[in-house]
Amino acid sequence: MVAEIETVPVPLPGRAYDVRIGDGLIARAGQQIAPLLHRPRVAIVSDENVAALHLQALQSALADEGIGSAALTLPAGEATKSWPHLTRTVEWLLDERIERRDVVIALGGGVIGDLVGFAAAILRRGVRFVQLPTSLLAQVDSSVGGKTGINTGHGKNLVGAFHQPALVLADTGILSTLTPRDFLAGYGEVVKYGLLGDAAFFEWLELNGAAAAAGDMGARIHAVRRSVEMKAEIVLRDETEQGDRALLNLGHTFCHALEAATGYSDRLLHGEGVAVGCALAFELSSRLGLCAQEDPSRVRAHLRQMGMKTDLADIPGELPGAEALLDLMGQDKKVVDGQLRFILARGIGRAFVTAEVPQDAVTRLLQDSLSERARG
Repeated sequence: MVAEIETVPVPLPGRAYDVRIGDGLIARAGQQIAPLLHRPRVAIVSDENVAALHLQALQSALADEGIGSAALTLPAGEATKSWPHLTRTVEWLLDERIERRDVVIALGGGVIGDLVGFAAAILRRGVRFVQLPTSLLAQVDSSVGGKTGINTGHGKNLVGAFHQPALVLADTGILSTLTPRDFLAGYGEVVKYGLLGDAAFFEWLELNGAAAAAGDMGARIHAVRRSVEMKAEIVLRDETEQGDRALLNLGHTFCHALEAATGYSDRLLHGEGVAVGCALAFELSSRLGLCAQEDPSRVRAHLRQMGMKTDLADIPGELPGAEALLDLMGQDKKVVDGQLRFILARGIGRAFVTAEVPQDAVTRLLQDSLSERARG
């Protein structure tokens, strides 16, 4: 029996595309991608870990539809989102004579999706690309919405472009190849969607998150679909992050500072930082009297129930002091006219963007969290 494909449309004028979600989509990638092609050939960019698991299956699925492919395999890890690997990717695509009407496939997690999307955006002033996200984090977040880019010494994603994919294929069967830690890191972004705009979805996660983590395919598909629906709705309202789209950064202001403080290393995966950041954002909201004290407790309780990081105390190794962390937050893309914007909440499912946050309240929150860490 062929598993059903669920489709979430992203109807941006002139750049509409589908996000297709289901078990076994890599095996059907040839059928899905063929209608996009002007000639039967694609370029695939992946990383060493993902290529070892999925590249052959993808190339076979393409070949079954008469589609030839060339593949570039990059090192795995956040360090690949950099100028040297961007240059390498673009030069390789030019060597492969990829034309503007061709399609480049990004086969991998968020790092590959962001890097390849940016390469596609600047190659010949824009070639089409297909996202084939292989991590939960990429399926629910980074593969949808057209944000592409690389990191620099100044911070994450400070160089990039908005370039929408032509198609996203989220194969939920692939998620079974993730380590539990990688799955839960992606789950940090899933929880974020419930917290920012859908209290009923957060409640559903409280009841079904453990089943999704344990491998329940129905729960996984629902979690991915609802996350993608929410992201698509926000992207349609605000494609280039002038307003509402900033809501998607709930937890990220803290997260990006913590990632910088830990050297973008395995000490803290992005989705883990988002989970800690969401807990801190709700704690800050509660301290400012914006939401009930029960809300941050409920957020932490669910994250702990899932076995996730919830506090600075859960991050191994040294962390800088509160002032240094605040300084790192100042490099965030959400700084406007020198003012750091926060995503805070009036309750679960009721996030909003504001620059009206007293700096001393943030400093105190970080100091308290660091003190708790030192005591632990």
